[in-house]
Amino acid sequence: MGHEQRNVLLPGDVRMPLLGFGTWQVTGKAGYDAVLAALDAGYRHIDTATMYGNEAEVGRAVRDSGLRREDVFITTKLPPRRVGRERETIEASLRALDMAYVDLWLIHWPPSAPANSIPAWRQLLAARDEGLARAVGVSNYRTAQIDELIQATGETPAVNQIRWGPFLYDRRRHAEHRDRGVVLEGYSPFNTTDLADPVLTRIAAAHGVSPAQVVLRWHIDHGIVVIPKSVTPQRIRANADIWGFSLTAEEMRDIDALAR
Repeated sequence: MGHEQRNVLLPGDVRMPLLGFGTWQVTGKAGYDAVLAALDAGYRHIDTATMYGNEAEVGRAVRDSGLRREDVFITTKLPPRRVGRERETIEASLRALDMAYVDLWLIHWPPSAPANSIPAWRQLLAARDEGLARAVGVSNYRTAQIDELIQATGETPAVNQIRWGPFLYDRRRHAEHRDRGVVLEGYSPFNTTDLADPVLTRIAAAHGVSPAQVVLRWHIDHGIVVIPKSVTPQRIRANADIWGFSLTAEEMRDIDALAR
């Protein structure tokens, strides 16, 4: 299924797979095993963060998978408490991952002192310009906070990674990202969704898939990057197996309407 991966284009001709594998709370041997299982299932995009404490396991799994480094998209993130030590943090991440660069580096949360957001963003841009990260962006930022970065530097974050799912669908926020050329990346697609919802179960039955697969496909068909997380090989494989069907315009509208 690897050849069916769909990508979204980031600035600098960086291709980001729309489906990624999340690794929050997945550490140690379980983390290594899960990432290896994900790569084996066809994922080519792994999402980690300094705060997750699993960069070394992620890096080892990528090496042990036998895949070429350039065939796997790797994201890591700067914790807010490391603001002011950006360079040191990305170097530590690259050492842990045992990689020369990451594909995407994000500010994990807006710094608690808003005045620190722009200097931190300038440091991410510097890391990108030095080739330590191919693209840079933010996570958990509101649109107004993104606009501050753009106004101060003339540089738009490539990505904003936020909590997202059918029950959180916000057409306006989605449009604000699109209008600015920021790729929306959703995390916690299942924690934020009632997978037993009758709309999801009906659509799943119509396609012979699970409600979880419908939720992931809904992201993809909206052009939204999604990073489901699991440590169960069977579920990891099922979450990757979403290319054999697509949702109709009517089904997409029905799912959009689940927003609370």
